[in-house]
Amino acid sequence: MSISTITATGFDQFGLHETLIRGIAAAGFENPRPIQDETIPAGMQGRDVLGLAQTGTGKTAAFALPLLDRLLRDPRKGPRALVLAPTRELATQIAAETRTLSAFTRLKMVTVYGGVSIRSQVIALRRGPQVVVGCPGRVLDLLQQGLLNLSQIETLVLDEADHMFDMGFLPDIRKILAALPAKRQNLLFSATMPREIRHLADNLLDHPHVVDLGEGATPASTIDHALYLVAEGHKRALLEKMLKRDDCTSAIVFTRTKHRARRLAEQLGKAGHRAVGLQGNMSQGQRDRAMRGFRENRYDILVATDIAARGIDVSNVSHVINYDVPSTPEAYTHRIGRTGRAECNGIACTFVTNADRLWVRATERMLGAPIPRRQVEGFKPEAEDKPRLHHTPQGNSQGRSHDARRSGGGSRSSGGSRRARSGGGGRRR
Repeated sequence: MSISTITATGFDQFGLHETLIRGIAAAGFENPRPIQDETIPAGMQGRDVLGLAQTGTGKTAAFALPLLDRLLRDPRKGPRALVLAPTRELATQIAAETRTLSAFTRLKMVTVYGGVSIRSQVIALRRGPQVVVGCPGRVLDLLQQGLLNLSQIETLVLDEADHMFDMGFLPDIRKILAALPAKRQNLLFSATMPREIRHLADNLLDHPHVVDLGEGATPASTIDHALYLVAEGHKRALLEKMLKRDDCTSAIVFTRTKHRARRLAEQLGKAGHRAVGLQGNMSQGQRDRAMRGFRENRYDILVATDIAARGIDVSNVSHVINYDVPSTPEAYTHRIGRTGRAECNGIACTFVTNADRLWVRATERMLGAPIPRRQVEGFKPEAEDKPRLHHTPQGNSQGRSHDARRSGGGSRSSGGSRRARSGGGGRRR
């Protein structure tokens, strides 16, 4: 593909390196999405950036393109850029998209995370890759063993910073920060901004360009999400009913525990579904095969625990089904954000029992709005099992078909207003 034959795209406005323009065209990107439009210019100027946006809104390209452009305009060996992500799946996904965008460059990249042999990662690091993408635990391990040199890092990216806090990674991150040069660019992206992450941002970022695309805790407007009241013993039958609907072409089913995910995947497989599990007791090779099979449509159903919620980026997932409610209200947005991605419509169903009523109240308090309740014929729980939920007024959406809701009707959460601003806390350099 010659430069002259590249079709013009909305990314041309940024003045990116010509090899990246080729990568963007080859990736099929046409126009920048809001988070990209708002953050790429500031990132290319070398400014610190704080990006708050819902999952599935294009954050990876928002930080990868400025990072790659900077490396291309001053080619040297690395590592020169460090990208931290909370899970192996997300680190792998970030690396894959970044490699696609940089396919026509000579930049080198390595992905480092636990659960696999450290030897191949060390060998890759010895080749001087410009970009290192990894999870905090393995990055810190390599650093403390003297196998990873971070003294030349020019750009640091923290992706899904709120989830890193949820997983207890902040102590590791602070140790990594202490090994980085004081003068560097920092790009921090998160779906929500709890108090602890706000404190980290205030200390990390130097007069950042802040982009807040609505409330990060609010599900995307493309997601039709609702609660389904059901007795615990009827969940399995309700799940079968949901999976057999005509509009359910692919689904991610979330469970509370690893054992439950494994068992449910096995049960669905025996019932004739093309289902596969994804949970923390699996080896990295098993997890990679499961994800590859789901992406390539060899499996229609992925049964997962929260460990996978941030790392799954699969197009055209029609349904997310919370078989068990998430452990925290914040995890609700991250789970259901696996559908309704890339401006496509999606459906998210959460099974709720009497034991979940406190979670429901906390989640609705976080969202600032009630979550619609829906009932499936034959699955109305007994009176004594029915949660004491604050029901929303009955509207036309309650009785509408899923097809109608996916075409734009039904109750949807608003994505909120969009605003970009400069300023904020200063980083201690």
